[in-house]
Amino acid sequence: MATQKMLKFVNLGREMPEKRSADERSEDFHEIYREFADAKATEQASRCSQCGVPYCQSHCPLHNNIPDWLRLTAEGRLKEAYLVSQFTNTFPEICGRICPQDRLCEGNCVIEQSGHGTVTIGAIEKYITDTAWEEGWIEPIRPAEERGESIGIIGAGPGGLAAADRLRRMGFQVTVYDRHDRSGGLLIYGIPGFKLEKNIVERRNAQLEEGGVEFVLNCNVGEDLSFDAIRGKHDAVLIATGVYKTRDLDIDNANAQGVIRALDYLTASNRIDLGDEIPDYADGELDAKGKRVLVIGGGDTAMDCVRTAIRQGAKSVKCLYRRDRANMPGSQREVQNAEEEGVEFVWLSAPGSFVGAVEGETGRDTDINDEQAAISAVRVQKMRLGKPDVSGRQSPELIDGADYDEPAEMVIKALGFEPEELPRLWGVEGLEVTRWGTVKADFRSHQTSLAGVFAVGDIVRGASLVVWAIRDGREAADSIAEFLGASAQVAAE
Repeated sequence: MATQKMLKFVNLGREMPEKRSADERSEDFHEIYREFADAKATEQASRCSQCGVPYCQSHCPLHNNIPDWLRLTAEGRLKEAYLVSQFTNTFPEICGRICPQDRLCEGNCVIEQSGHGTVTIGAIEKYITDTAWEEGWIEPIRPAEERGESIGIIGAGPGGLAAADRLRRMGFQVTVYDRHDRSGGLLIYGIPGFKLEKNIVERRNAQLEEGGVEFVLNCNVGEDLSFDAIRGKHDAVLIATGVYKTRDLDIDNANAQGVIRALDYLTASNRIDLGDEIPDYADGELDAKGKRVLVIGGGDTAMDCVRTAIRQGAKSVKCLYRRDRANMPGSQREVQNAEEEGVEFVWLSAPGSFVGAVEGETGRDTDINDEQAAISAVRVQKMRLGKPDVSGRQSPELIDGADYDEPAEMVIKALGFEPEELPRLWGVEGLEVTRWGTVKADFRSHQTSLAGVFAVGDIVRGASLVVWAIRDGREAADSIAEFLGASAQVAAE
């Protein structure tokens, strides 16, 4: 019976949920994919080959039991499918929306390798959990018994929230500290609504708060509250701050007027979407409307920026990346979505300088002496790919004499993120960091050099994926429970 429900990839093609038209979705910040209908989700789940060695599972950082919940979905047993999916993943509806499935589970699907088109794993995962919320299958957190030990978590991003959820289910007293006025970290302020609508994150925040997790927001550790004070208040501490220091351009006028950081730009846009008043948006500094916009970078943050600029009504949006399409780090699915919405990609290109950006600087055809004048163009240097670098990717090399000026009124730097200097900012002695500035922690237990202090997510890994932060948070929760002499068993929802 189960076999008859599955293995249908030979006569059923891959089909994603319907995408809203580019013209329609470019006008708002709502998610671009429509919901799977029940019949379509069941049909697509039935394409799974139920292979003996599920590469989709082994290439998922959370090792989600994907074949089992696909089979349950194909059989119409959605509640059981949800229970299986949430057993290994704290936030499956979030991962279903923002994970780069084309690089992880779907990219390693066996039937994809055989030419039949991958199973639409992410869309089905999203459908299962959205249905669970609608049907009331997701119950409030109710620990079987309360424990007296207290854990302080610094950072309300995906790693910190995943740990908070798991620790609270074990009965621990959990307090989450965050510098922002809302919980969620980059899930709220960094990722645009067209990829992850904010009510999806807010309902998880509400679930945690209703389940007994205490949130201390607008709390900048090292200024409003010392790290030592947090350590003294709790039996264990988890550092899950993420990385927010923006990498910069190695050019003379990297911070010229009109040149802005990706995180500032995305945060402002998300705050406007949430109903906040942002002066720098109101005065036009962080609003792309009517401007020629250039985004520098090729990762997922750059894709978020170009697609946000389109929605803000930019006159034109171009993305400069120093390598070619095949070597860019961002999701190819996001590149396709951006191109459909009108973004132009300028491959093998890098900025050399900002024309007319500095007092007294003379551009090729522009002479601006007013230090308050905005940029008029970016001097673009053309590149070619040379020998592979230490990561194995081909290194870009400058082509002499091939540079040109690209008109622009707004330039967004999306070059990635680096860790802040936590020991210095927090005045902490003995917290060891790596030569890259990330916190040094055991890769299994997540224990740092300080007793009872653990660390997870990007502050340990460097800028990485949400799904890795969730995995780290769950693992660290179990390590903290062991450190405090408790069982790491969590009651199922």
